[in-house]
Amino acid sequence: MKLTILGCYAATPRTMTNPTSQVLEIKNHMFLIDCGEGTQVQLRKHKIRFSKINHIFISHLHGDHFFGLPGLVSTFRLLGRDAEMHIYGPKGIEEAINLLLRLGNSWTNYKLIFHELTSKESELIYEDDKVTVKTIPLSHRVYTNGFLFEEKLAARTLDVEAAQRYQIETCYFQNIKNGRDITLDDGRVIPNDELTFDPPKPKSYAFCSDTAYKPDIVPLIKNVDVLYHEATFLETQAELAPKTKHSTAKEAGSIAKQANVGQLILGHYSTRYKSIDLFKEEASEIFDAVSLADDGKVFNF
Repeated sequence: MKLTILGCYAATPRTMTNPTSQVLEIKNHMFLIDCGEGTQVQLRKHKIRFSKINHIFISHLHGDHFFGLPGLVSTFRLLGRDAEMHIYGPKGIEEAINLLLRLGNSWTNYKLIFHELTSKESELIYEDDKVTVKTIPLSHRVYTNGFLFEEKLAARTLDVEAAQRYQIETCYFQNIKNGRDITLDDGRVIPNDELTFDPPKPKSYAFCSDTAYKPDIVPLIKNVDVLYHEATFLETQAELAPKTKHSTAKEAGSIAKQANVGQLILGHYSTRYKSIDLFKEEASEIFDAVSLADDGKVFNF
């Protein structure tokens, strides 16, 4: 997996910071997660090909998470896109985008497919033969979801040396790859696991922004490889977190520890603070493996 942070700051864009947007590359997919103002500029800046984005996931309908979407949809049209685009987000997102297209008399020349979300329980919203995406219900001032991206277990790979050792003809290799045991001419049955290698452990990524401290998401994100969790406030302004339905860096660290995640990435910082290093310091008091998101930063895992 490869995660590119296009923006990770709260509220309004500034000359040196951008609101939430990121691209997750997983199993030949390029998923856009949230689309704050300026996303398409950041996509160009970081040389991410627009044409590879076919699925966009919007957590909630606050401007710093989706105001970049109408512009991006229009730019796809101007670039002559013909591949369909899937947009997953809260109920109302289709109305909002279609209204702007109608008022501007600028309907897309590609198919826009909206998947509007209303469930307050986790649900599967995307699946193919390699990847699943599920919602993570969050607690914010409006209906909000995080998203859990999980690789499926890959097929076992053929151990050619083992097959040759048992003098198995190549015409049986596909059966072995399909998981079958092999019966030799002398009647011996060779178990499939002696002829194949274990597939790599599937990877997982959880995106959780924006939300108040919500421990009941822990079972949904248990043992994920990487968790991105908002950390809008430091402890000095902790009283603002419940009022605004956001989290502190320490609370993000607590969620990561309870869920036993491999790595915690903090983001959605309030711009009132002089240094984002302070967020890492506070979260690290609770959880060891803490990284800081920042505009343009890339994580490979």
